[in-house]
Amino acid sequence: MFILIGFLIVFLSVFGGFVALGGHLGALYQPFEFVLIGGAALGAYLAASNGKSVKMLLRAIPLAVAKNPYGKDLYMELMALLYVLLNKARRDGLMSIESDFEDPASSPIFAEYPRILNDEGLMDFIADYLRLMISGNMSAYEIETLMDQDLETQRHEKHVPVDALRAVADALPAFGIVAAVLGVIKALASVDAPPVVLADLISKAMVGTFLGILMAYGFVGPLASTIERRSGTFLKVLECIKVTMLASMSGYPPQLAVEFGRKVLYSHVRPSFMELEAHVRQARGTNKTAQ
Repeated sequence: MFILIGFLIVFLSVFGGFVALGGHLGALYQPFEFVLIGGAALGAYLAASNGKSVKMLLRAIPLAVAKNPYGKDLYMELMALLYVLLNKARRDGLMSIESDFEDPASSPIFAEYPRILNDEGLMDFIADYLRLMISGNMSAYEIETLMDQDLETQRHEKHVPVDALRAVADALPAFGIVAAVLGVIKALASVDAPPVVLADLISKAMVGTFLGILMAYGFVGPLASTIERRSGTFLKVLECIKVTMLASMSGYPPQLAVEFGRKVLYSHVRPSFMELEAHVRQARGTNKTAQ
């Protein structure tokens, strides 16, 4: 939502300020400048990309505009879910939760946390490492190393659209200069025209530089930063799961393990100790009732 508000402020400030200074918007209406700059930037992006990276970018852009799902409420649900799973495993053995994560749609535990259940990325991460914990053949250190490699791989993948957009943002001012140079060449070819015509041609040429810089720093660059920040929130959720599971494998009781997970959260989404305690207590009571 903030990115749309920011784009609107950029648009109104730039074009509104131009009008307030006595400029005429008609002078900035150069559709073929958009075609030249935008087409060159798109072509360069496609030349440096492949089908997979293009699909990742197309998926990332709508998510940048949508509301961030990884807020305090989701973390409360996540830690309550992890507490219930780890508590059941501690009480009845690790094999007792195998059916829950192998078929989560039929699990009464996961049914209590639909936001987690409907997030494929979180479910895959939870199921993968619960499966390794149950295998009993890997130490906490080995699983931590594997988790770190997994997170690094996901971080790299999440940065693919970010890096692509930043490369486009860096190139847009240069493509704007290309458009301006072509406009100047056109103007110089008409050097024998009346001064008013020559001035009009030169002013149109300068629009290219203006558009390239505006598109780069007013729109494409901020979009890349928003996608990067959204990717970071998803990775932070995975980090919370990682720390909680490793604490449990190290012998800490579930209630203390989720406290380890709470500590890695950003301050603006981190529940207080008492909030988490109350939520976990409620989850514990709900789980006992279901059983």
